[in-house]
Amino acid sequence: MEAAEVKQLALDLGADLVGIASAKTLNAFPPDPRFPQTPERISPHVKSVIVLVQRIPVGAFRCKSNVPVQYLDMMVLRKMDKVSYRLAERLEQAGFPSFVTAAQETDWNYKRASYGRLSTRHLGIEAGLGTFGLEVNILTPEFGPRIYLTGVLTELELEADAPITEQVCIGESCSRCLYSCPTDAVRHFGIDKRACAQEAQEFGFTTILKYWEKFIDADAEEQRQMIVDRELFGFWQGLLRVVGSFGDCPRCLAVCPVGNDYHAHLADIQKKIPEKTDEKVAKAKGFKEARRNGDPVDGLNDWNVRWVGPEGYQGMVARQLQDFKKKQRAMAEQAEKDAEQ
Repeated sequence: MEAAEVKQLALDLGADLVGIASAKTLNAFPPDPRFPQTPERISPHVKSVIVLVQRIPVGAFRCKSNVPVQYLDMMVLRKMDKVSYRLAERLEQAGFPSFVTAAQETDWNYKRASYGRLSTRHLGIEAGLGTFGLEVNILTPEFGPRIYLTGVLTELELEADAPITEQVCIGESCSRCLYSCPTDAVRHFGIDKRACAQEAQEFGFTTILKYWEKFIDADAEEQRQMIVDRELFGFWQGLLRVVGSFGDCPRCLAVCPVGNDYHAHLADIQKKIPEKTDEKVAKAKGFKEARRNGDPVDGLNDWNVRWVGPEGYQGMVARQLQDFKKKQRAMAEQAEKDAEQ
């Protein structure tokens, strides 16, 4: 099987985007060499990783609460599991042992927090699907950061896709993800995971632990009150439907101007950012000045710049927007001609 055939099969099965990364390259460039997330630590026989993308429908980002986004996330992940399993099954039927890595997981043998056996963001970048944003979500030209990714690890050696070398993210001069973050967790091509989790995991594992620690220390009357508190219902719903247990805050995803889905359906309602403050604006200016001066930045060091885009931002989003507007005008003109006939 050739790379083009495998990618078309993935698309036919329901993937929105697909790319291929070399296991050899992934082994040579782990996201963090101290805690290497590499295929060889899972299986020494893997030769290629087929990276699948499922987009998150943008209607949920137009809602008043985060619950629709959370529920859609769960359904997107379920679909992605089915698509990736079917692809692995077809590859194995063709004679190439293959298996799927979890899109969302934590391996406590590496380090604490959400840190799995493989970083799907880095898989996507190495497979030529996007680059890091300022908040270190992967940004694809097609859908910005409004996606989930997983990988099918296979013993079939396939031609790898070339990474995107231009920075997809507009970067410091945009900083919309920074402005929108409720807990000010965005760093200079980095993220404060603890601060992010305060909103992203409203009913996540850490919150549950804190709740029960408080419960154990409480007196009988306070315990009775806690048992009927909405938080307990939130934990139950989080276990049942994943709602609130991860990715509950979609603000940086909703305001990112990368992707035709943003231009088509989000630009009107997400233009203004209520969370924007003078302090955040000053922070963004500091980032921009540091980039201009070539100051040392952890997120842009010689190792990490590989995934940010070594060529820097060169107008990709502006070109994309102009192309989108051109197509919209052409469609409107065609619709007008059809109506006249």
